Amino acid sequence: MKLVILDRDGVINQDSDNFIKSVDEFIPLPGSIKAIARLKHAGYQVYIATNQSGIYRGFYDEATLHAMHEKLAILLKEHDAEIDGIEFCPHGPDDHCNCRKPKAGMYLNIAKRAGLTNLSEALVVGDSLRDLQAAQSVNAKPHLVRTGKGERTIKKGEGLNGIPVYNDLADFVKQLLNGTIN
Repeated sequence: MKLVILDRDGVINQDSDNFIKSVDEFIPLPGSIKAIARLKHAGYQVYIATNQSGIYRGFYDEATLHAMHEKLAILLKEHDAEIDGIEFCPHGPDDHCNCRKPKAGMYLNIAKRAGLTNLSEALVVGDSLRDLQAAQSVNAKPHLVRTGKGERTIKKGEGLNGIPVYNDLADFVKQLLNGTIN
């Protein structure tokens, strides 16, 4: 099974240190919608795993989060594509939950939803060290994009040994579908 797990903010849509708090602030990055559609048309299952502590912090509620994801669904439908599933963690950093990246909870839920016993062949695309660590914790294959917090992650340099870096999601998908990523 071909499976790609994407982080949301900074990979699919613009990110903000002040959080994405409304549907209007949910602005897709250039090429990201078409990139997801290309993955789907090539036979990949595509899931999203996203930390959303803005809910815990009271910046927005779950209904607003679902409205953002509905906007994404509408944009993808224009390209005859859809996401297979979205896992989100609404908890704060001090909640000690099992789902907040870098912990593996959301990834393990995705494995169950996709009918997989392990994620060793799954590709994970993120923009932060937490995304990469969560991928590594389930033996998935992490990939970093420069968008969102990606450049900051690269500058810190921690935990990036051997992890491939791409300009953005569209660049990752182009290389994947051209066969340069295994």
